[in-house]
Amino acid sequence: MTTLPACGDVKLGLVIDLDTCVGCHACVISCKEWNTGGYGAPLSDQNAYGADTVGTFLNRIHTFEVQPEDAPAQVIHFPKSCLHCEDAPCVTVCPTGASYKRAEDGIVLVNEDDCIGCGLCAWACPYGAREMDQAEGVMKKCTLCVDRIYNENIPEEDRVPSCVRTCPAGARHFGDLGDANSDVSKLVAERGGMDLMPEQGTKPVNKYLPPRPKDVAAAGEPFNLAALAEPETKGFLGWLDKALEKI
Repeated sequence: MTTLPACGDVKLGLVIDLDTCVGCHACVISCKEWNTGGYGAPLSDQNAYGADTVGTFLNRIHTFEVQPEDAPAQVIHFPKSCLHCEDAPCVTVCPTGASYKRAEDGIVLVNEDDCIGCGLCAWACPYGAREMDQAEGVMKKCTLCVDRIYNENIPEEDRVPSCVRTCPAGARHFGDLGDANSDVSKLVAERGGMDLMPEQGTKPVNKYLPPRPKDVAAAGEPFNLAALAEPETKGFLGWLDKALEKI
């Protein structure tokens, strides 16, 4: 259980383990449920049971097959949501100030009463983490379940983002990444946690943990995806950048 600090240079965020995520989409469903009945306008669906279904989701899972040179292929499940960037371009471009970053915990939110649905923030976000709700005409994004993590009316163990509480594989971790002694910061340090697309200069708070080396007996060599994340090769990050361009 994460105890939230009362003040200081707090950077609340997620650490997502790409080695552990099994792509079950439990986080996607729990996020949809919580945010449809919680903060802001419901997450609507259009033609939910038809051929051309459209819906609003704050968290999505993309699945890729990675094929490094001279190594066996491996399936990677890649969860994607708002990264709550320190230098968030979505906040900078918003003409009404509807998009903002909270000083007390670093969470990036949208004041839907001020949102005019212009879509500039979606264009500015390099991660594709914002979605326009067609029913309400306002921009939606991950809130880190801000209406849940501070809610003293629910059990303490539930005061984490819905996706974190639901993940059956324990692939999602929540805490203060501004505190070097927090569990999430230690996890990032131990596992070589990565920024997504660091060349964008957005300084995302959320981190990704690269897949661990896999021993593949048939190939005779370990499948070392973690080594591909080394800065000088930019292998894994480079692959991830290319994969995101197709989303």
